[in-house]
Amino acid sequence: TESTDYGTTYTKLNLMPGTTIVVTSFYICPTNKKKVVLVGSSINERDQMLFVSTDEGSSFQRQSISFTPDTLVFHPKEEDKLLAYCKEGRLFASTDLGRKWTLLQERVTKDRVFWSVAVVDLDPDLVHMEMQDSNGGYLYVTCLIQNCSDKMVTTQFLGKIDHNSLLVQDDYIFVKVTTGNRTKHYVSYRRNKFVQMRFPKYSLPKDVQIVSTDENQVFLALQEWYQSDTYNLYQSDPKGVYYSIVLENVRSTKQPEENVLIDILEVRGIKGVFLANQKINGKVTTLITYNKGRDWEPLAPPATDMNGKPITCKKPDCHLHLHLRWADNPYVSGTVHTKDSAPGLIMGAGNLGSKLVEYKEEMYITSDCGKTWRQVFEEEHHILYLDHGGVIVAIKDTSIPLKILKFSIDEGQTWTIHNFTSTSVFVDGLLSEPGDENLVMTVFGHISYRSDWELVKVDFRQSFPRQCAESDYDSWQLTDLQGEKCIMGQERTFRKRKDAAFCIKGKSYTSALTTQPCQCTEKDFTCDYGFEWSYIEGKRCFADFWYDPDSPPEECHLGQNYESSTGYRKMVSNLCEGGLNKQQSAKQHNCPLLPPKGLQISIKGQMLAVAPGDDITFVVHQEQGDTSSTKYQVDLGDGVRAIYQNLTVTDEPIQHRFENPGVYKVTVKTENMAGHDEATMYIQVTAPLQEVHLEVVPIARKNHEVNLTAVVLPTEANLTIFYWWIGDNLQPSLTLQNSLLTRFPETGEVSVSVQASNGRSMVQDTRTVQVYDNFQVIPLSFSSNLDQLNPNIPEWREDIGQVVTKILAKITGVPQESLVTVVKPGLPTAADLYVLPLDSKQDKRSVFVDKVHVILLVYVLILPGYHGAAGGPGVWALAVIFLISIIATGTFILYKFKRKLPGSRNIYAQMHNEKEQEMTSPVNHSEDTQHIIQGNHSGVVLSINSRELHSYLSS
Repeated sequence: TESTDYGTTYTKLNLMPGTTIVVTSFYICPTNKKKVVLVGSSINERDQMLFVSTDEGSSFQRQSISFTPDTLVFHPKEEDKLLAYCKEGRLFASTDLGRKWTLLQERVTKDRVFWSVAVVDLDPDLVHMEMQDSNGGYLYVTCLIQNCSDKMVTTQFLGKIDHNSLLVQDDYIFVKVTTGNRTKHYVSYRRNKFVQMRFPKYSLPKDVQIVSTDENQVFLALQEWYQSDTYNLYQSDPKGVYYSIVLENVRSTKQPEENVLIDILEVRGIKGVFLANQKINGKVTTLITYNKGRDWEPLAPPATDMNGKPITCKKPDCHLHLHLRWADNPYVSGTVHTKDSAPGLIMGAGNLGSKLVEYKEEMYITSDCGKTWRQVFEEEHHILYLDHGGVIVAIKDTSIPLKILKFSIDEGQTWTIHNFTSTSVFVDGLLSEPGDENLVMTVFGHISYRSDWELVKVDFRQSFPRQCAESDYDSWQLTDLQGEKCIMGQERTFRKRKDAAFCIKGKSYTSALTTQPCQCTEKDFTCDYGFEWSYIEGKRCFADFWYDPDSPPEECHLGQNYESSTGYRKMVSNLCEGGLNKQQSAKQHNCPLLPPKGLQISIKGQMLAVAPGDDITFVVHQEQGDTSSTKYQVDLGDGVRAIYQNLTVTDEPIQHRFENPGVYKVTVKTENMAGHDEATMYIQVTAPLQEVHLEVVPIARKNHEVNLTAVVLPTEANLTIFYWWIGDNLQPSLTLQNSLLTRFPETGEVSVSVQASNGRSMVQDTRTVQVYDNFQVIPLSFSSNLDQLNPNIPEWREDIGQVVTKILAKITGVPQESLVTVVKPGLPTAADLYVLPLDSKQDKRSVFVDKVHVILLVYVLILPGYHGAAGGPGVWALAVIFLISIIATGTFILYKFKRKLPGSRNIYAQMHNEKEQEMTSPVNHSEDTQHIIQGNHSGVVLSINSRELHSYLSS
C-alpha cells in the first residue's frame, strides 16, 4: 500500500492482479522520488521480479530478472542507471531503470562498488569496484557499464590490495596493502596516481577509519600499535597525503559484526564543529572543537537543572558529557541529534560530572552550537526534528507501552504533552516524510508482542496558523566557548525563528545569513606534518625527533624550488585574509640533485618461486632521489642485461622468462651524479615436485641413531626444504638436506612423516617404525646377477624384501611377523634381516643360540610369471646367495637337517667352530619343525671348516 497524503489514506498497489507477491525490498530514487523500485517474487512462480514505477506508485511495470539482488544502487545524477549486487558477488548494471541488465563482473566485494563522482570522474558511466582475481587476491579496478569484460577492466592500483579496503569518497580514493605485519595506506587525489599516506613515522597504524573528506581535506581516526579501545584523530593536507595529529585517545567500540564505532560526531549544519569522547586512564570526557580539531574544550555545564535549581557541581570537576553512540534501530535516532537545516541545534543524552557515566542518560539541548546548554528531560528520549528544527518531537526510550509524546516549538524552552493514540503502544520507531520542511510524522509500534504493527500519523500543521515572514526571525552569531567570533577565519551569522512566532518555516527557509572574513591570527594555523604541539613555553609547534624540516620532499626534482616548513600551516578550509602569516618565514631552497635512496625491486604478484618458462614482470620502485637524470642497470642473472632511463617514472615493466631451473640473482643498480643505490632479489626457478619417498628402516632400537632419508622426484629438483614430523610432535624439524639423524626414546610404534617443499609445491610421505629394546640384525648379500635386474626403486626393494622374508619364514619355521627383510638402496644389492623377539621373556628353547659365527645359505629362487625388461613373457630363475654374518652372540640358526632329499635344488651349508656343536631349531618349539622344507624343494647339509670357506665362496 501507499499514501500520498501523509498517511491520511492508503491505496493498494496492484502489482500483479490475482497473484500474491512477496516484496523483499524497495528503493526510492534519491534525486527523483517519483521513481520507485520494488524487488519481489511470486509465490506461484517463485521467480525474482522487479516492479518499477515512475509515478510515485500509481502504476507499476513488471520486469523479470535472472538474479536475486541483494542491493540496488541508483546513480547519484542519472536516476535511470542502476547497479545490482548479488550475494554471490555478481554485479549487474542497467541503464533503463531495470528493463535490461548486463552482467558487469563476478567476484565483486559487497559495499565496495562505487558510481563515478561528478566533476572528478570524467565519464558518468564509470564504476569503481573491488574484485577478486583468479589467484584469490583482490584488485581495485574500473570499467564502463557499457563494456566491463575482463579485457576492458582497468586496474587502477598496481598490485593487490587488502580485502574490503577500497573506498571512493569525494576527491579521494583509499586502499591499503598488508605485507607481513606492516600495513601501508595509499590515497589517490582527484584520480592522480596513488601515493602512500604519510603519518608520523612511528604511529604504525593497526586500523584507519575515514571520518570525513569534505572541504578538500581528509579527517580520519587511526588506531596506533599501542591502542586497543581508542583511536587518534588526524588531519591531512589538501591532497590527503601528509597527516598531523589533532586529538589523542578517542574512545572506540567494536560491534559484533566487526564494525568499529568511534566516538566522534560531526555537528551538522556548521562546518568545522565536532564532538568527541576522549578516554584517558579509563575516564571518558566529552570535548568540542569549532575549528576542525585545532583546539578542543570540554562542554560547559548548564547553570541550572530542568527545574530551575542551581547546579551544585563546579568546574573544573564539572562538565557536560554526552553519549555519542549510534542507535541499533535504524528507525530511531542516536543519542545526539543535529540537522543540516537547523544549525546550532544539538540535543543529546548524557550527564554532568567529571566523566561520562554509562547508565546516566539525561537529555540536554543547546541552540547556540554548544556554548550554553539546558537540561530538558531526566531520561533518554527518541528525537525527531520537523520543519528545519521548528518542531522537536520527543518520545521516551522505554520498554513499556506509551500513548503520549512531547513536542517543543521554541527549541526546547517549553514542552507540550500530546496523546498521539488512545491505546498505549510499544514504540518501535519514528518516521517523517522526506524533506526538512515536513511537519507530518508517523509513530509505528505494536500493541502486544504478538500483534501486527500499528501506524499512527501525527500532523503538526494545524498548530501553526501561517507561514513565517522575515519579521518572525532573529539573528545569532556563532562563537566558541571563549566568546571568539572569528572561527575558521570568518564570522558567521545565522537566523532562527523567534520564540513567540508560531509560524511555519517552510520549504524556502535558509538558515545562513551572513559571513565576514577575519584577519589571520595564530589560531588559524596548526602544526605541519612532522611537528607536534608543545605546551612547555605556551602552545607552540616543535619538530618531532625523527623529522628534518629542511630536508627536501620526495617529489622535489632538480631545477625546482621547495620551502622548508616553519612548523605551521594554515588550516585547510580556513578563510582568513591578511594579518599574521606563520608560514611567511619559511626558507626557499633549490631542489638539490638527490641521490637515489630506497631502491626496491619486486615481482608483480609477489611470487619469488616460479616455474621454468613462466612470464615474470619485475617492478622497480624508488622511495627518494632524483629520477630524471638517473640510469638503471638491470642484470637478470641469466646473462640478460639492460640499461633504462627514468625507469621508476615511466613505470616501464621489465618482463622476462627463465627457461632453466636454478637460482638467479636479479640486481638493479641506479646511479646519478649525487650517488648510487642497489637492490637485489633472488628468484627460484624450479619445477613442481611430483613425489617424495621416505626411506627409513622399519625396525629401530630404542635411543639408537636412525637415519631418515627422503628421495624426491624429479631427481633434479632444487631448493627443496624438508619438514620432518616424528610421533605426535606438531613442531617439525627443518633441514635443507634430504636426511635427518634422530633417536626414538620410547618403544612401540612411531609414525614418521616428511614433507618436501620447494616454493612451488609440497609433497608428503609417511612411514611407521617399530621401536624395540633389543633385536638381532643379520646382513644379507646377494649374487651379482641380481644387480642386473635391480631398478633401484622403493617398490622393487619392498617386494624383494617381502619375498625373502616369506622364504626364510617358510624354511626356518620362524613366524613371519618376527622377520623383516629390508633391501638397501644402491648397488650391489644388499639387505638386512631383522629378527624380532617373540615375546618379552626368553625361555630354554630360545630362537637365539650363542657362539655360532657364520651361516652360509645358498638358495635358488624361482619367480614365476615375471615379465622381463623387454616385455617378453617367461619364467626366470634367480640365484640368490644370502651371506649371513653373525658377529655378536644370540644369532638365529637353521634347524639341523638329518636327512638328504634326492633331486636337490637347494644347498644349505653351515660353518662350525673347530669343536662342532649340535644345532638346535630356532623355530616352533615342536618336533614338527624338522619338516620345514616342503614341496619340490630339497636340501643337503654340508660341513666345512673355516679354512675352506674362502675357496668355497670363490668357486
